[in-house]
This record gives sequence, structure tokens and C-alpha cells, in this order.
Amino acid sequence: MNRIRRAAYVALSAFGCIVFIGLCAILTGAPVLFPSLGPTAFLVFASPDAPGASPRNTVLGHLAGVLAGLTGLAATGLLTAAPDLTHPSWARVGAAALALGVTCAAMAALGTPRPPAGATTLIVALGLLHTPSQILAVLINKLFGVPYPWWRAQCDVAETSAVVVGGGVWGGTKRPTPTPPTKRVSRHNPPTQLC
Repeated sequence: MNRIRRAAYVALSAFGCIVFIGLCAILTGAPVLFPSLGPTAFLVFASPDAPGASPRNTVLGHLAGVLAGLTGLAATGLLTAAPDLTHPSWARVGAAALALGVTCAAMAALGTPRPPAGATTLIVALGLLHTPSQILAVLINKLFGVPYPWWRAQCDVAETSAVVVGGGVWGGTKRPTPTPPTKRVSRHNPPTQLC
């Protein structure tokens, strides 16, 4: 796919996805249209083969974010409090910090990196949204023939296990996986593993 077609695909897919989610929000009255869907749509449609874009990471990462956000609110007694972004209290800061820490720990423990989930957990912990949900990006990508995993991304065995944070690498080493002798490896058929 050339750059112009790819840009058009990403733009129209993200546009259509958000319109669909917005329609669901209007019809159900549920707050399912929220800010972290922006980076989610970009990641899913612009980099569908990235581990963070896989349905597994998308669902589990955002689920961890929502649950951790609700946990932060409950732990600080703010579950029913109105949001206040202009004058946050120490309880609100505590809810946000707890939620983000738990979300990051859950994603690291489950092996489901999902950067937009950090935004989801803060949206919930700051009281902006209490009940989000996820999309049909898998079907849109499959419909347009874009390689996209049904559940878990495959990554190149030479890929690092590190987490890239702010341009730096945290806790990773290159770990090549031995190739089974039954599978021939070439530059057209590189060895892969599940991420």
C-alpha cells in the first residue's frame, strides 16, 4: 500500500470507528466515546502488526486500565465524586497515581503492553468516565485485508523484550528463540514468536 492510500485508509478507518462508537454512545446513552480511543484508533489502524495493537493487548490493557481506575477511586473514597481537574485534591492525585501504577503493573505482569490504557486509567481515576468499552478494529482491518492478528501479535524473534519508555529501554535483552528444525527460515519467512 503506498503512503497516500495508507494515509487514507488510516484516516477513514479511524473516522469510521469513532463515528460508530459515537453512534453507540448516542443510542445507548453510555459513555463509550472517550479520549484514549484516539491513540487506540491510531495504533490499531496505522500499526496493526505492532504487539500493542493486537486485540489481546487492546482488550486486556483497557480492561486493566478501567478496573485499576475504579480501584483508585474506591480506595480514595471518590467513586461517586464529581471530577475536578482545576483543583485536584490529594485524594484525586492518590487515585490517579494508584490507578496508573496498578495498570502498568498489570500490563507488565500479563505481558500486554498497551500505552493508551494509561490514558484510560487516568480518565477513569480522574472521574471523567466510569464505564468505557472497546471496538471492532479487528473486523475493519480484516475487511480491508490489512494483516491484523485475531488475538495476539506475532513478533520477530530478534525483537527485544524491553519496554521502551521515553526513548530509553527498560528491562530488556535481545532473546532469540531457537527455530524448530522442521521450519526453514529465510528472509521471506523469518522466525516468529507470539508477543
